[in-house]
Amino acid sequence: MTNLISEFTEELSARGGSSAALCFQCGTCTLKCPSAGYATSLRTAHLMRASQLGLKDEAINGDGLWQCTTCYTCVEWCPRNVQVVDVITALRNIAVAEGKLHEGHKNVARGFIKAGHTVENNDKITALRKDLGLPENPPTVMDDKAAKADFDKILNITGFNKLVN
Repeated sequence: MTNLISEFTEELSARGGSSAALCFQCGTCTLKCPSAGYATSLRTAHLMRASQLGLKDEAINGDGLWQCTTCYTCVEWCPRNVQVVDVITALRNIAVAEGKLHEGHKNVARGFIKAGHTVENNDKITALRKDLGLPENPPTVMDDKAAKADFDKILNITGFNKLVN
């Protein structure tokens, strides 16, 4: 059991989540979190405790992990200056490394791969851009075939495409 805790703790620390050890479970992070509550399963303090106890499966397998919007309210209110968002990001990275990317995030990633943006241009956005006197597409990879080809190469080299399939 000690080896499991230390392996997970080391992995969490290596990915930027070392401040989880500072948490003394006051619950302020969950209390102040705009995403936590009766409508979601996000309980930030539970994620911190699971991280401290080496309960990797509990920490990375729940939907709550993916409901954090990274607004940093938890960090702003934490009396111990626990970098809660960094811990959650580290937990997400561990989950993704094990092929456990949340379906909603996969959908965003698919749009990112397809268009080079996390939000695809649609008819409403195109019409609004025209009304404002802007080109239909922003001057990014969305409208630059060479840049999109370079972007696709980067996605392939980094293995990002494999995360969502």
